[in-house]
Amino acid sequence: MKIGNILIIGAGLMGSGIAQVCAQAGIQVFMNDVSQEILNHALKGIRWSVGKLIEKGKLKEDLEKIMARISPVTDFNQTSQVDLAIEAVFEKLELKQEIFKKLDQFGRPETLFASNTSAIPTTEIAAVTQRPERVLGLHFFNPVPMMEVVEVVKGMKTSEETMRAGVEFVRSIGKEPIRVESDVPGFLLNRINLVGYIEAIRLLEQGIGTVEDIDKGVRLAFGRRMGPFETGDLVGLDVSYGALTAIYEESKDARYYPPQLLRRKAKAGELGRKTGRGWYEYNRNGSKKEK
Repeated sequence: MKIGNILIIGAGLMGSGIAQVCAQAGIQVFMNDVSQEILNHALKGIRWSVGKLIEKGKLKEDLEKIMARISPVTDFNQTSQVDLAIEAVFEKLELKQEIFKKLDQFGRPETLFASNTSAIPTTEIAAVTQRPERVLGLHFFNPVPMMEVVEVVKGMKTSEETMRAGVEFVRSIGKEPIRVESDVPGFLLNRINLVGYIEAIRLLEQGIGTVEDIDKGVRLAFGRRMGPFETGDLVGLDVSYGALTAIYEESKDARYYPPQLLRRKAKAGELGRKTGRGWYEYNRNGSKKEK
């Protein structure tokens, strides 16, 4: 199944990133959120990001031609003829289920539904629809334009046809698909990565290392572009907290219980780059403040 047009629900960091890579790949995008102000902010960020890629010679197409493929909409009921709808809202099961109930009321029988959830089982989201066989997970990583991999997640009732269409779509936008064959909370890559993030926070809590030294050590010793705290600030502490909570509540595996310091910072609103303070402090332009 060739995806020619797509609806993205949620114009935050992840939703706008998905919109950008789809538009760059020649796909017509309808980007939805609750207000025009949010959509305008997302479009401004996409325009800047696409412009930078063009400047670096990574994109050959004209900026305006790419931007023309993105249509902002505050009512996604206007977009019932899309081939694929991707939900990319906050990690809260009830909110996602509410969206999928609405999605289930429109669209063609062959429309695919996907969630960009990073931890909530696809099966639980699909359970509120009348066509769970056409629901899958498409877990993009942040920042979407730069990260090459997407997890394609199979729920208990997701059909193989839907999985193949998901894999084909991921490849069509220039990403590498990773099939997740069992719908465990956190899927594959977050299950691996979050254990290390938790251990880094616990080492910090115990006073064994500083945020700066732990990040520097991980970058230099393991060849990563960013350390765990830098990555945490980019993703958002609230997002990591939500993902860990979802995994823990589903699995009761103590390894994934959110550390106290993460819980406190998330509840205090210190969420990372988007709030100006997380594990680090940030200037208005998103750069780190020097100590």
